[in-house]
Amino acid sequence: MINVVLVDDHELVRTGFRMILQQQADFRVRGEAGTAEEGLRLIRTLAPDIALVDVHMPGMSGVELTERVVRAKLRTNIVILTIVDDARFPKRLLDAGALGYLTKGCSSDELLSAVRQVASGRRYLAPSVAQQLALATLDGSESPFDTLSTREMEVSMMLVRGMPLTSIGERLNLSPKTVSTYKQRLMEKLHVDHVVGLAHLMTVHGLLDTHNHQVGS
Repeated sequence: MINVVLVDDHELVRTGFRMILQQQADFRVRGEAGTAEEGLRLIRTLAPDIALVDVHMPGMSGVELTERVVRAKLRTNIVILTIVDDARFPKRLLDAGALGYLTKGCSSDELLSAVRQVASGRRYLAPSVAQQLALATLDGSESPFDTLSTREMEVSMMLVRGMPLTSIGERLNLSPKTVSTYKQRLMEKLHVDHVVGLAHLMTVHGLLDTHNHQVGS
C-alpha cells in the first residue's frame, strides 16, 4: 500500500488527484493540506510514502517544503506538481531533493506511474521536462536565470504572465513592497529594465512560449 498526502492550495486540484488515486487498490490518501506549513505537519505526523506538493503556495513554497523534508531526513518522498513547464524549475526542485516532477497537465496514467516509481525510490521526470534538461546539458550553455533564487524565479514567471504586484503578493503571502524588492533584484541580476524585456529574455532561453502567455507591462 502506498500512503499519500496531498499538499495544494486549490481544493479542486486536491479533489481531482484524490479521486484518481483512490480508484487504485494500491493507493491510500492519508491526508490533505492547503498550505506547505500544514503539509509539513501532516508529513511529520503521518510519515506517508509520498507527498504530492504544489510548487506555488501562499507562504512557504513547495521548494522550501521539499528542502525541510530532506534536511529532517524524513522518509517521505516528494513529487512536485506545477503548471510551470520549464527546465530551470525542475533542476532547482531536484537539487532541493524532490524525486518526482510532474506538470498539472499530466494524464492520470502518468500520475499513477510517477507516484509508483517514486514510491520505489526511483526518480521520475515528466518526459517534456527530461527532454529539456537533456538538451540543456548537451547545449552546455549557462542561463542568466541560473543566478536567480527560487523565489525570484517564481516572481519573474508571474510578472511575465501579467500579474500585478498585489496579486503576486497575495499568491506568495508577501507584501507588495517585498514583491517589488524581488522584482527590482531579479531585473538587476538579469540586466533588464521592464517586464517586456524580461519576457523576451525568457523566450530566448526557452523558458516562455509567448503564444501561450499574456505579457504584462
